[in-house]
Amino acid sequence: MATPKQIARRERIEEAAYAMLKESGYKAASLLAIAQRASVSNETLYNWYGNKQALFRSLIESNAKAAKELLESALRTGSDPLDTLAALGPILLSLVTGDKAIVLNRAAAGDISDTKTLGPAIAQFGRDTIAPLVRDLLQAASRSGLIVCDDPAAATDIYFRLLIGDLQVRRIIGAMDEPPPSEIERRASEAMALFLQLHAPAACGRSLPSAHRRSS
Repeated sequence: MATPKQIARRERIEEAAYAMLKESGYKAASLLAIAQRASVSNETLYNWYGNKQALFRSLIESNAKAAKELLESALRTGSDPLDTLAALGPILLSLVTGDKAIVLNRAAAGDISDTKTLGPAIAQFGRDTIAPLVRDLLQAASRSGLIVCDDPAAATDIYFRLLIGDLQVRRIIGAMDEPPPSEIERRASEAMALFLQLHAPAACGRSLPSAHRRSS
């Protein structure tokens, strides 16, 4: 169990790491520079993370934690798949358009000609972790007759495209600001409605999930 002092120290390290990424890029964001900026010892960072790659993997995992935990809990407990999907939408959209994800992705783009390690880490601990969980959720919904879905992996890709579209790309290139919560809710609700139109059984007669109705 982390002490309040350790939690505060980790928060300073994360803030310093994101600031270094934003200002200098991934290659220049050394553990020594991050330690100096966070006012912690270099030994502390090495003891906690081992190397720079592990530190940034930790940031990526932490950023996706809420979405991952929601999906894992729903699959473990057998919660209503469509209510879970409706609850996931705002969380996932906030994640991919939030400042932390944008800083990470901008740094990854700049790292392509340098270490080429940040982008794969974002994919591995981001979409490559979340997508299989969404696929399993849609498979459960299909088995329950809640949706028509012959290919859960393809349906997952459709869901991501409906929910996120080009919003993250537009954020990365500076074409739009971070959406406010009201816009996040509206877009997530709209994506859920469109997804259900594409995959709902013709004679199902099922109403929208309760979480979706609340956000409409």
